[in-house]
Amino acid sequence: MAPRASWKGFLKVGEVSCAVGLYTAASTSERIAFHTLNRKTGNRLSRVFVDSETGKPVDRDDQVKGYEIGPGDYVVLDPDEVASAVPESDKTLSITAFIGCDDIDDLYFDKPYYIAPADEGAVEAFTLIREGMRARKVAALAQTVLFRRVRTVLIRAHDEGLIGTTLNFDYEVRDPAEAFADLPDIQIKGEMLELAEHIIKTKRGKFDPRDFDDRYEAALAELVKAKIEGRKIQPRKEPKPEEVVDLMAALRESAALAKPVRRTTKPRGEGPKRKAPSRASTSKKAS
Repeated sequence: MAPRASWKGFLKVGEVSCAVGLYTAASTSERIAFHTLNRKTGNRLSRVFVDSETGKPVDRDDQVKGYEIGPGDYVVLDPDEVASAVPESDKTLSITAFIGCDDIDDLYFDKPYYIAPADEGAVEAFTLIREGMRARKVAALAQTVLFRRVRTVLIRAHDEGLIGTTLNFDYEVRDPAEAFADLPDIQIKGEMLELAEHIIKTKRGKFDPRDFDDRYEAALAELVKAKIEGRKIQPRKEPKPEEVVDLMAALRESAALAKPVRRTTKPRGEGPKRKAPSRASTSKKAS
């Protein structure tokens, strides 16, 4: 079954437009998820909003948004007032400019979506836009309203379709100077730098997502399976603290042991080895 589009609208550049759909390219829905239960009864718990002063539950109709302007002092906004701030959408992903594919720092990348024609009538115009971008080796910047917010989207040719990546706004990306402000100015040169370069060179490789497993997810799956089968859970041994070593000695030892990376790539389509439980409970999310 074809995936369901997260958003449908039109991709437009100049006077050329076509109907498209956006499909989530990365999802966490396959991760193991847990519910919170009452240990005594085994029943699932529900989240309830309570008044912080009286401790009494508050009905949904009495719940409103509040912006704190001082300790305990709020500007109250009703749902209709909040809704009035949501921008109107014309369902058009309008391309405003073409840029180099590497012109944007990936710090600004938010979430990727596949973009594909929404119907047969859109295929020709869609293909024209995609191949034009591919021929000129450019990406496109577009804006539209996605999920109640105006979003800037970086669009790139990808396989037989396009990839649209929502971009963070400038105010959402923190200044790196804040994180690196306390780093001392140290000059690395001579043998130490040469050894580091040698290690990097011998370990040079290529990224293939199939080479990497989600060990935490696999461990959770094994844990759930062990509980279902009634096996004893062995506590994890704490690793011994690493001794402080001389940096130059560590570099020399690493350089002597360094070998070019050789990976055995998994066949395409082979998923992570985390299949757990076979009991009826596994048709649901783990409890």
